[in-house]
Amino acid sequence: MRLALALAEHGKRAVVINADSAQVYADLAVLSARPSEDEMQGIEHRLFGAWDGAVACSAADWAQAAKREIADVQASGGVPILVGGTGLYIRTLLEGIAPVPEIDPAIREAVRALPVSEAYAALQAEDPERAAALSPSDSSRIARALEVVRSTGEPLAHWQQQREGGVGGEVTLHPAIVLPDRKVLYARCDARFGRMLESGAVEEVEALLARKLSPSLPVMRAIGVPEIAGWLTGEWSREKALARGRQATRNYAKRQYTWFRRQPPGNWPQFESHDYPVEDCFERLLPN
Repeated sequence: MRLALALAEHGKRAVVINADSAQVYADLAVLSARPSEDEMQGIEHRLFGAWDGAVACSAADWAQAAKREIADVQASGGVPILVGGTGLYIRTLLEGIAPVPEIDPAIREAVRALPVSEAYAALQAEDPERAAALSPSDSSRIARALEVVRSTGEPLAHWQQQREGGVGGEVTLHPAIVLPDRKVLYARCDARFGRMLESGAVEEVEALLARKLSPSLPVMRAIGVPEIAGWLTGEWSREKALARGRQATRNYAKRQYTWFRRQPPGNWPQFESHDYPVEDCFERLLPN
């Protein structure tokens, strides 16, 4: 927002484009911490709440939509600002999409029904290279890799070597990575989930459960949904839901932190605080 507002002060129109895999869902306003109208401060935001929870939004789906939004903003003379912590989304947009064939629905259903421990053991046997690169608890990536190798007969790495459609070579990037102190970050994670329980997260999960959506959908696996759902269905207490939600949030923040510290190019500037010098970092966008 600081960059968008600074651009506005220089007479340039900025549009914030969401790059967070939870904030794309209309059903997750609170649990994804989607920005409110007040927080948007009059700046146009796109791809926030753009998908219904009944429809899974893959990295490829988001990248295609983001490419359209970026082109539209640039065509009108505006500056698109991508914001979000889903590294896979950003990498897919910049580097392109692996041309993985359509997954057999029966295979997908069978894989998604497996407990994560069984899925990981199967992946170790069928795609050991990919399994070695993943945490045994990373259910979504394990399931994806397993369904790909079972449906196509080739490991995910085979398809990723054939990426196509990336925009990284077609646009001028002005990146900034925020990596706050870990202790501060984890404390904020704990406080964040506690506030969510008091400000509408429970009602969001109740609405999702009422829709009887497939538990394999991303919206049903979003941080906070399984934890609160377990409380609402009597599997555990509110205190347990709070503890589980806080732990899940910290775990995800840790994965994000590690990804953004190691994966982006080394020349992408990193900052420990959101209070980094906007004018200096984006001087090419903010001429005197």
